[in-house]
Amino acid sequence: MGKTMIEKIIERASGKQVKVGDRVWCHMDLSTARDFGGANCTEQFDKVTDKKGLVWDPDKIAFTFDLQAPAHSEGVAKNQKTIRDFAKRQGISKVFDINWGIGQHVLLENGLVKPGDVILGTDSHMNLLGAVGAFATGVGNTDIVASWFKGTNWFRVPESMKITATGTFGKGVCMRDYLTYLVGRLGADGMSFRSVEFDGPVIENANLAERITLCSMVTEMDGKIGLILPNGEVLDWLRSRAGEEVIERTKMITPDADATYVSHMTVDVSSLEPLASCPDAPDNVKPVREVAGTPINQVHIGSCSNGRFEDIAAAFDILKAGGFTVSPSVRTIITPSTREVMTRCAEAGMIQKFLEAGVVFTNPTCSLCTAEHYGVLPSGDVGVSTTNRNFIGKVGKGSNTYLMSPMSAMAAAVRGVITDPRDLLR
Repeated sequence: MGKTMIEKIIERASGKQVKVGDRVWCHMDLSTARDFGGANCTEQFDKVTDKKGLVWDPDKIAFTFDLQAPAHSEGVAKNQKTIRDFAKRQGISKVFDINWGIGQHVLLENGLVKPGDVILGTDSHMNLLGAVGAFATGVGNTDIVASWFKGTNWFRVPESMKITATGTFGKGVCMRDYLTYLVGRLGADGMSFRSVEFDGPVIENANLAERITLCSMVTEMDGKIGLILPNGEVLDWLRSRAGEEVIERTKMITPDADATYVSHMTVDVSSLEPLASCPDAPDNVKPVREVAGTPINQVHIGSCSNGRFEDIAAAFDILKAGGFTVSPSVRTIITPSTREVMTRCAEAGMIQKFLEAGVVFTNPTCSLCTAEHYGVLPSGDVGVSTTNRNFIGKVGKGSNTYLMSPMSAMAAAVRGVITDPRDLLR
């Protein structure tokens, strides 16, 4: 019987044949922690070893400062210092400090992620690294600490489902709308503990930013991992960062023609329109046109889902169509995912135009994904965001958030009310 992508990845990491439901120990290719939770991990490791223990391989551990960067309180600053001190003592060189950006994106850009890798992290959206065929998953502090001792962790082999995308996106419609459609159709538990293989012409032609968007919200459907086989420009980009090994790795994880899937659905994206996850759940999906006209107070474009250069460029095109100005009644914030992305935006001349339009352009971080960030919403405010979640209190107690694409978000910023981006592209 043929093997799926996740089965092949786990077989490589465990060194044994596996089947769905098996529980196996896997060797880690990378174990990571961010500034939020990372200090707890280091302190727990030191407590267990009385500060005398050494991590299994300092070259396979990384820290990323992306949640609260730069530090906005003494407590956060202390946590970040704790991580820096631990890394120095352990000989861990991969410390991506406050100027780097969102951890998963930074790991990709620095060639630390390859197809077939098994990666742990303290972020529930680690699985967006499935965009390049890696099995990455968010875990608790104890699992991270345990992995630092011997470089292993155990997993149950998940079932696999396949989702195929065909057709062509219409004007004002993009991968985020396709993703929102899937969340609405499948619901909050529609991928429950499953590995999902995304394929079809739409995916094969998708750039890295689009693939990251698609895989970033598998968590919101209770999925274990979303996997895309690298190809074309994405494979070339990955090879330039991570080396020639990615070619063989991609071949290694290619699913067999007779692999078994618990379900297979096909979506023609040609019929999609701009969509929004309405308050207060990602699967409360409606067409943007149905909620158009809703007054808003704030717009945020960024996050691990939609903070790449292509996402910001799409928002820029809408701003241009709207006359390079945002509504004075709306606080508009853009956060690039990484320093590299921010540099590209600067080189393209976009940042200056955003600033002139009245937009706040911030340091690269996760930003406005929780109420712990700058830009928290006060009670009674309504926000539009390109982030992953819009649960009550997520970005401010008593506020409500609509999730949508960068194009739809910027259209709302221009008009001051929720707006179908196609209205500005006519």
